[in-house]
Amino acid sequence: MLTIGELASYAGVTVRAVRHYHAKGLLPEPERDRSGYRRYDAGAVVELIRIRTLAEAGVPLARVRELLRAGEEEFAAAVAGIDRRLRAEIRERQRHRERIARLASGDSLALPSEVVEYLDRLRALGVDERIVRAERDGWIPLSALSPARVPEWMARKREQIDDPRFVCFYLTLSEALDRADDDRGWPSWPTSCPPTSRVWPTSGATTMSMTPISGRHSSS
Repeated sequence: MLTIGELASYAGVTVRAVRHYHAKGLLPEPERDRSGYRRYDAGAVVELIRIRTLAEAGVPLARVRELLRAGEEEFAAAVAGIDRRLRAEIRERQRHRERIARLASGDSLALPSEVVEYLDRLRALGVDERIVRAERDGWIPLSALSPARVPEWMARKREQIDDPRFVCFYLTLSEALDRADDDRGWPSWPTSCPPTSRVWPTSGATTMSMTPISGRHSSS
């Protein structure tokens, strides 16, 4: 036989919780022995652990009381329902965790992964961050208004960024942004651009402008 303190310790609750469950009629309160102590048997241990487990799973105490009095089939069905709810909550919390993680990951908070990969590639090529941010700011409304067309547009952008002429165009524009306001001459080709790529892109050049897929997002 266990004292209330021993019962609480073994079941993983506080003495105060045991007394609360007594007051709510969830756990029968045994009579005191000749020494004035309440003694709890193994059945009380099992019942208290059942109460604790259900309560920790978010089951209201009024419902816990009903379940403790339920038949075996009803209890099993209720436990299965609780399990389904908990699994749904776990999935939702995992989605919350992913969203929280994106708060610290910059572009991926508001953009599809394929656009984020494209922006990261621009950075890896050495494109000025101001240009990358302008691209990002253009992609956000496009992704919001026409999400189904993003894969099509990104395929086109990936083809363009594979062209050394477009890369050199971006790098030259990056250098132009760093020139003094009173220096109105166009910067020379970056040394990283091989001579064969030092040609202004012609076909599709407008799509490499500061706004992604310029002028195309309204078409159907």
